[in-house]
Amino acid sequence: MIQPGIFKANDIRGLVGVEWDAEGARSIGAAFADAFELTGKEFVLGRDMRLGGPELSQAFTEGAMSRGASVIDVGLASTDGLWFASGRFGVPGVQFTASHNPGGYNGIKFCQADAYPISPEQMATITALSFEELPDLEISTSYRQVADLTETYAAKLHSLVELDGMRRLKVVVDAGNGMAGLTTPAVLGTLDIDLIGLYLDLDGTFPNHPANPLEPQNLVDAQQAVLANQADLGLVFDGDADRCFIIDELGQVVSPSVITALIARAELAREPGGTIVINTITSRLVNEVVAAAGGEVVVSAVGHTRMKAKMAEHNAVFGGEHSAHYYFRDFWGADTGMLAALHVLSLLGRAPSMSALAAELPSYDASGEINSTVADAATAMKSVAARLGGQGVVTWTDGLLIKGDDWWVSVRESNTEPLLRLNVEARTDDRMVELRDAALELIRKEP
Repeated sequence: MIQPGIFKANDIRGLVGVEWDAEGARSIGAAFADAFELTGKEFVLGRDMRLGGPELSQAFTEGAMSRGASVIDVGLASTDGLWFASGRFGVPGVQFTASHNPGGYNGIKFCQADAYPISPEQMATITALSFEELPDLEISTSYRQVADLTETYAAKLHSLVELDGMRRLKVVVDAGNGMAGLTTPAVLGTLDIDLIGLYLDLDGTFPNHPANPLEPQNLVDAQQAVLANQADLGLVFDGDADRCFIIDELGQVVSPSVITALIARAELAREPGGTIVINTITSRLVNEVVAAAGGEVVVSAVGHTRMKAKMAEHNAVFGGEHSAHYYFRDFWGADTGMLAALHVLSLLGRAPSMSALAAELPSYDASGEINSTVADAATAMKSVAARLGGQGVVTWTDGLLIKGDDWWVSVRESNTEPLLRLNVEARTDDRMVELRDAALELIRKEP
């Protein structure tokens, strides 16, 4: 069973048993092998801790092998662990995960060799072939081998960050019962820090809170733990651990744009004149920090496949998104929450506090991402453009973006969910609230 709606712009996501099942996963596996021309070649496969992962990934493997592909199965892995495996072996990759979606969902993320993003054409081919009857090859030499790369992955991350000479830190880690529960002991547990773990047990039912740090209520446990333990820092990961949110010593959430600016500044000190990739709704503070550090900013549309393509196109040293995806050239241009966490630890270990580091940067007021379910997204965006477009410059390259002298409004459709996303930023809080409320009134207006 496969419902067409599970195929998204960059990946696959759907309710298991309702929108797809093991039979559908087998068909997708065969389609993937054909789309990537893998007959007689290898790919690497991993999965997160979701309950349907073993059955679905096994069925996918059988489908791919039926078309002559061979698989290196790394078992339980974070998504950035899968990117690492793709880079290490130099082969395409498949990760079974639904990221931050609720427990009933599962999905698949793909990459080309060396963690390079899947192209729209390849995604379209996988989609089309998944609904065809692809026969098993009469003769096949395909095979499956198992590899555990957790320790090798941890060693790679450690090699990319200067971790010596830091003051001893007390760090709260909230894995949300997701894959950071596997990677935290391997990557952070070996450092000279005091580690306080929350929900490190792998559990695809997410019994404590959803593994979605974009929602403020899912950060509360880490915020409280930071204050209760007088910790220096809190790290909150999403379900597949490719994203990491930061909590400062005051229990306040640090904007991902601030983290992007801090890491970008450090990377530009190492590589003067380097390129930094951001997306269309990253705070302007990043542009200002990068300019002051002598770097160049390149703007990408939102989404990990687009960001990674821009990273490769411009040989960018680093990239960051508002959603706490962070990309590193030294990590095949791919996104990794744990490597970003190590960079923050390295910076903080040489600074008085996380809040002091953030206070060094320019300040803007932001709405955060506000999601709305609407009947007609295109009409809603046109209404916002008609009302606010006369105050700034309007572009439609990544949804609607209106830019003023010291503010911007972004309205765009989600790549993964049936939602319209609003983001607003302005130099002052009053102006941000004014723009936010005007846009929301139009977006949520009854038809």
